Amino acid sequence: MTADGEGGPGHVEQHAEAFDHAVITQVAGDQNVYLPVHGPAPRALHSLPAVHGTLIGRDDEIQELLDLLDPGNEGGLAVVVSAIAGLPGVGKTTLALHAANRAVELGWFPGGHLFLDLRGYDPVGKVTAGQALGALLRALCGADADLPVDPEEQAAVYRSQLAARVADRGPVLLVLDSASSAAQVEPLLPGGHRHRVLVTSRHTLASLPASLIDLTVLKAADAANMIKSSLIAANRGDPRPAREPEALAQLAERCGFLPLALQITAANLMVESERSLADLAGELKDEQARLALSYSDDEQTLAVRASFELSYRRLPPEQAQLFRLLSLNPTAQVSLEAAAALTAVSVGQSRSLLVKLAQAHLIEPVGEQRWRMHDLLRLYARELADRHIGVNDQEEAFDRLLEYYRTTAGAADDHLCALPGDSLPERFPGRMAALAWLDGERLNLVAAVTLAVATARPRIAMSLTEHLAVFLNQGRHSDDAITTGQHAVTAARELGDRDSEGRALNNLGSGLMQARRFEEAIDAHTRAAGIHRELGNQQREGAALNNLGLVLREVRRFEEALEADTRDLAICRELGDRHGEGRALNNLGCGLLQARRFEEAVDAHTRAAGIHRELGDRHSEGMALNNLGLVLREAGRFEEAIEAHTQDLAICRELGEGDSEGTALNNLGLVLREVRRFEEAIGAHTRAAAICRELGDRQGEGMALNNLGLVLREVRQLEEAVDALTRAAAIFRELGDQGSQGTAFEGMVVNNLAVVLREARRFRRMRRLWRAVMGRGRSIGNGRPR
Repeated sequence: MTADGEGGPGHVEQHAEAFDHAVITQVAGDQNVYLPVHGPAPRALHSLPAVHGTLIGRDDEIQELLDLLDPGNEGGLAVVVSAIAGLPGVGKTTLALHAANRAVELGWFPGGHLFLDLRGYDPVGKVTAGQALGALLRALCGADADLPVDPEEQAAVYRSQLAARVADRGPVLLVLDSASSAAQVEPLLPGGHRHRVLVTSRHTLASLPASLIDLTVLKAADAANMIKSSLIAANRGDPRPAREPEALAQLAERCGFLPLALQITAANLMVESERSLADLAGELKDEQARLALSYSDDEQTLAVRASFELSYRRLPPEQAQLFRLLSLNPTAQVSLEAAAALTAVSVGQSRSLLVKLAQAHLIEPVGEQRWRMHDLLRLYARELADRHIGVNDQEEAFDRLLEYYRTTAGAADDHLCALPGDSLPERFPGRMAALAWLDGERLNLVAAVTLAVATARPRIAMSLTEHLAVFLNQGRHSDDAITTGQHAVTAARELGDRDSEGRALNNLGSGLMQARRFEEAIDAHTRAAGIHRELGNQQREGAALNNLGLVLREVRRFEEALEADTRDLAICRELGDRHGEGRALNNLGCGLLQARRFEEAVDAHTRAAGIHRELGDRHSEGMALNNLGLVLREAGRFEEAIEAHTQDLAICRELGEGDSEGTALNNLGLVLREVRRFEEAIGAHTRAAAICRELGDRQGEGMALNNLGLVLREVRQLEEAVDALTRAAAIFRELGDQGSQGTAFEGMVVNNLAVVLREARRFRRMRRLWRAVMGRGRSIGNGRPR
């Protein structure tokens, strides 16, 4: 932008570039770039697990953690991370949760609290930094939020969401459990100095900008007191701790002063209320001596194994069998229904057995009808399974579990893919319940695909991958989609199943596209289309061509994209697939818009909207109408564009789709401004900004405020325009500080603000503004039609 330059006094030039499907209009020298809003309102961030009872022997550590967690104590660090390191079973997670819950009770984190298990030492596989970031973004933005797929963009949105939350509600506490490396944690650190992150790990993670606490075993007196407190809590009249103080001390010592072993030993004593402490101490001593002949581990490991052995021996046969079989589950967390599938017993029987195992401290409840097994206990249970369960019986149990995951995922997928009028399985009452199940079991399901391939069950791997494809795509779990897709391709090739290979390649291509690995995605979709063409399966060829067109548009190969969309459309018409025809027409229209072939694009979107209206698919009809409005506006057919966006807006409100309503309002406002219906445009942009604010979409709010400011300028409400544009600039400055595209958008908004300030004759402020933003660069917009 230049002011009072070679164009003469008062001359202002503005520059804006748009990529993807951003829409730029220029009226009287001003630009409007609208970024659509995606995603429902942010969830309340309250996922910190509760803790019960008193923490024994950790007063100093708790106080140290609270000093570090206090948001008023900046400590000279951009972010304070407290990494609690220590050997397995020493109580890292318990200490972290006690400190975190205490900090929340003190009111330090009104912005919310999040807990995430990184599974850093899980034999099936740890949670990658990308997977963790996706999980946190979904917690911040909602399960169905349309999130970016580029890791850097995800990180920018994540930090922006946290920055907005601290401004609106206050700081957030993030607890990251069981990290195995600093690399798992570093991308998850928020900006600023008010949020707090608490990390647990068996390693010190010294490279983190953290205050480190190395947790050791309990002191002898505290260890004895832990057993005593557990017994008294269970039975206030239990005389054994007072009657046998020496035996109590011996028990603590033979547990290695390790909290996990102490808890299990106390649980055994609660069950055997008549047994003396000395008797159990003697048995532990004998057991440790026996184990020392087989294992050369350190004393703490022997102590833990001894406590495991004694606790396991006291289990009735049904509980012991379930304990062993739980080690076959793909991850440490298991649901009630999955446990029932493993054991081939009823859900009621399974619940009773799980509750008993939890009472013995061999598993722990982690949610409604979900349990978790400590990783040491899981390894121990796996040893027992190999020792006491025959190979055939293990195979049968694992097959039952995989079949449970496969059939239930299939029922959930039916809900996600349902069209109006489809009959649906009764397994889930509706789409949201199906999504909740898939979200809760995602780690197990993805790990199950990996294990199915590793254990020579290729058909299960292929089937389960296909049932997960839509969920992983919609949830933007690109890493999981690529992992399962690659496994499915491998399995199909091993079987020589060309049809399954084509389907797997198509699913893999979608995951690669989301990960912005476009060339690989193009190759996968091209090969998928070729395989299905070779087999004469036109329907699946069309699906692959549809996805191929989407990727080709991403890399701006518009003519090739149009060719793929046209071939897909022809196939759908030949097969009489009306829903597919509507989808293909909508995609074709988007490609024609990018190729600036407006009349053809109008025709494609009009036909798409008509087909979806005929089928009763209101959501898809609204998408087609929104895209039709964008094309009509580009073609200068403003009244028709207003009608299209108005119809889309009505559908969004009918369906309760708040995010899409924001898109419709902002697009409608842009066209209303074109026909000088300024008051209606002001109303549309004002409501759009409010919706974006409610959804926590800072970028969308900023664009809506920018557009609002430009309309207010048109009606000479210059002070109100200055206010709207100032707020927009502040939002984009904040986003730019978080590493997103905010800096580029800020330049565009500042250009517009400078124009309004000049017209309001506020030259002094304009000069200050100009000095502050010189050198910020050209403006870039990024948006997509629905």
